[in-house]
Amino acid sequence: MKQEKTRILTRDGVEVEAFAPAILSVSRATDIPAFYAEWFFNRLEEGYCKWRNPFNRVVNYVSFERVRFIVFWSKNPAPLIPYLDRLKKRGIGCYIQYTLNDYEAEGLEPGVPATGQRVETFRRLVEVLSAHGVVWRFDPMILTDKIGISELLQKVSFLAEKLQGYTDTLVFSFADIAGYRKVGRNLAANGIGYEEWTEVGMREFALRLSQLNKESRWNLKLRTCAERIDLSEFGIEHSRCVDDERIARIANRDAYLMTELGLRIHEQSPGLFGEIEMLPAGAIFMPEGWYAMCIANRKDSGQRQLCGCIKSKDIGQYDTCPHGCLYCYANASPESASRNYSRHKSDYETIIQ
Repeated sequence: MKQEKTRILTRDGVEVEAFAPAILSVSRATDIPAFYAEWFFNRLEEGYCKWRNPFNRVVNYVSFERVRFIVFWSKNPAPLIPYLDRLKKRGIGCYIQYTLNDYEAEGLEPGVPATGQRVETFRRLVEVLSAHGVVWRFDPMILTDKIGISELLQKVSFLAEKLQGYTDTLVFSFADIAGYRKVGRNLAANGIGYEEWTEVGMREFALRLSQLNKESRWNLKLRTCAERIDLSEFGIEHSRCVDDERIARIANRDAYLMTELGLRIHEQSPGLFGEIEMLPAGAIFMPEGWYAMCIANRKDSGQRQLCGCIKSKDIGQYDTCPHGCLYCYANASPESASRNYSRHKSDYETIIQ
């Protein structure tokens, strides 16, 4: 699925070239639902936004004229709820990657609402979007001098019980502090004695999490995000956060979107004796007797090597999320993110100017 381009007129009447994606990522780089929902829907109404490439600082335009699906990312998507009906009216599907951790006692996420409030938001979103429309992320799993593997599993268990019946998936990753020096500095500056994960520790965690999932009958699909380690022996697979399978289950009636995804839709045929046919290898099961088969390469080559996401266009900007999470890699510092947030206005063409 290539990144299409088009020509648009800006609010100043200037004709420019713009990306014209079918799928938007909103956003890996900042929490748009929590802090910039009004801005985003203003941009959706105007038909485009400006986006600054974080690597070369070049400003690009992104047109929304072909957008058919949005993957939202958030730790507090409550401000998004009043706007979701606007997407439905426009024929745009969505789901939410909802990071719901339990680090309240340790103060690792000082800017997010209380855990109970975020659980209630999760349930409200499921009522609006269904369980397919809200993905639970406990991300990252972080080890400190106060949080070991047993404590992490207790935190997961606490939330899994609260969310039982509201989600079918748990996505997680292991905190890689060594890979982000600024994160290590920020944790140390706040008196957090962090520890790096070892392969032995990851496997112990995976084994115990898998056992809990079975014994507690959560029946969650367990997935890792952008992790090299293979945990399939514990029933844990690699995740695709921008996931063609999930999108197909939600929006399979959108023929244009299915073509953009490189998927071909088929109807299950009854066998000779009326039994339902076996699906071919690689088939994506969908409701009402349909399935999809991939006919094109959909992986996003612009993401990390270990990322399994299909291609989308992210419109976020680093250093703009004021949640203040102490392990955040997307901000230079909590102070700089707060300063940038204070400069934001909902009528800007980009998140900050």
